[in-house]
Amino acid sequence: MVLVSVIMPVYNGEKYLAEAIESILAQTFTDLELLVVDDASQDSSLEIIRAYQECDSRIRSFHLEQNVGVSGVRNWGIVEARGDYITMMDCDDISLPERLEKQVGYLRANPEIDLVGICGRAVDEDLQPLFEVNLPQQHSLIVLDIFIGVGLIFSTVLMRRELLGAAGGYEPGRRTGEERELVLRLLSDSKVKLANLSDQLLIYRRHDVSLSHDQDISLRTQRREVYIRILQTLWREAPETTLDRFQQMRTGQKLNWRERRRAEVDIRRLIEALIARGLVESRDRPVMLRAMKRKIESTSPRLWQQFCHWRRHRFPRLFPDSFQLYR
Repeated sequence: MVLVSVIMPVYNGEKYLAEAIESILAQTFTDLELLVVDDASQDSSLEIIRAYQECDSRIRSFHLEQNVGVSGVRNWGIVEARGDYITMMDCDDISLPERLEKQVGYLRANPEIDLVGICGRAVDEDLQPLFEVNLPQQHSLIVLDIFIGVGLIFSTVLMRRELLGAAGGYEPGRRTGEERELVLRLLSDSKVKLANLSDQLLIYRRHDVSLSHDQDISLRTQRREVYIRILQTLWREAPETTLDRFQQMRTGQKLNWRERRRAEVDIRRLIEALIARGLVESRDRPVMLRAMKRKIESTSPRLWQQFCHWRRHRFPRLFPDSFQLYR
């Protein structure tokens, strides 16, 4: 038996696959197995996988004769996994050496937490830095940010095996948004508790294939369907205008004054629904509202953002007696 099972789906991943595999084998946490599932690749991925398997007994490889898609591959890995904890690893990313050690340590020290993610850095094909992915650590803020921001780097989440088994794994047949769908389903059905480590422990590679995947209209439609489903659960409706505003906020687009006001109404409604369903605690309402204001401010034109920043930090000093009213 091992403590951690790392499942790596592979489809035509020959270009970056070796780096991804080596980053798992180089983890400071060694009580692991790496399940590499080749989804009927047409390049040299299978040969690369088998070469590494011959060198390290912690690798178990599987080759599927027919392409089943990422959900099917991950579910295949879950069935074969032996570890008490399960996580995923994309075949074009790089996990820094302390990733698993810190995630396992966190779940062991915090038994009330069901799954934990990490922060990371996005890079281009040549590993040149693009931007940092810094995420909230508090459960309620992660839940809110899943709707209006990022929330989790879903492919990094480490979770307890029994949780995945009870949920039945990933939704069969889904080609995108499968990780987000699973987490939102777990949140809605099982009321799981989420956390992120502040450490940047993943190098997330953005390249031509990943960017074209993000821009594919049919795949974006599938991801949108995930939000439609959860909003219908929370509100019994999923207004198209609300979905559009949430999507614009998630992708960092700017909103005009009228749309920002409407976005605030949407988010306040979302927060109250999350509290009513018991998905977040009512005592977290103030911190979620502050996060909402910061997010809406970030969708404003640059000059307005600068003014709001000045007002927030200088106004209390100039008019201390009015600060409570201002807040």
